Amino acid sequence: MRHKALCLLLVPLLLATACSRLTFVRPKMERKDGEQIAQDYSVKDSPEVKRRQSVQMMVSRSVQRLQAGDLETAEKEARAALKLAPDSADAETLLAVVADRRGQSEQAGQHYRRAAELAPAQGAMQNNYGTWLCANGFQAESLVWFDRAMQAPGYGTPAVAQANAGNCALGTGQLERAERDLRQALSRDPSNATALGAMAELEFRRQQYLPARAFIERRLAAGPASVAVLKLASQIEERLGDKAAASRYVQRIRAEFPDARDVTTGGNAGP
Repeated sequence: MRHKALCLLLVPLLLATACSRLTFVRPKMERKDGEQIAQDYSVKDSPEVKRRQSVQMMVSRSVQRLQAGDLETAEKEARAALKLAPDSADAETLLAVVADRRGQSEQAGQHYRRAAELAPAQGAMQNNYGTWLCANGFQAESLVWFDRAMQAPGYGTPAVAQANAGNCALGTGQLERAERDLRQALSRDPSNATALGAMAELEFRRQQYLPARAFIERRLAAGPASVAVLKLASQIEERLGDKAAASRYVQRIRAEFPDARDVTTGGNAGP
């Protein structure tokens, strides 16, 4: 059983256009009738600053439309930003998310990779592409990109990439690497849901059911449940001999995810 609770981050987008650098023309000071006066002068943005402001506004509008579910306009704004700034990793990321939501996985992957290549020093971009790789069957390759994310200078959320790397390593059977990355992620962020769920599964595979129970309970407290998480919780309780607890988790699946298929205590749950 595998859960794919990897964390994808939309990178922070620079929207503070009011703080852009301005180009000033120094005033010349002259004396007239014993008074010091300043000649008129102009304050204006340089063409480069104006270009950056336009790109930022297009990206901002794309994010807003994406959040509103308007994929067509979100794509239009992101493409306009990319036309004006072909090196905009933010615009590439937005196009990737749009493609993902349309079910165009291959196109999404191309945009995620392009964003990662455009911004090699941004850990979030490397994490996003690694996440796409892991979710699309390229687990071994994804670990390279997660490593790049963790090594990126100034990356503010390394626990995210570490948790994703551990979760993906677990999927490839690299249990030692999985445990290393997951524990490091939890040392940074004890409530990281991805790491907690993966650690529960890791302990379950090792038949360490009491630690697995502790991790799955922490996972359920850390964020919304999924079918896979509740199913794992049920299986853990089944192995520990608490059939009533196992049944309660199955009942939660049926109540919270009525479309789940073949949900039985100790059996298999659909997506």
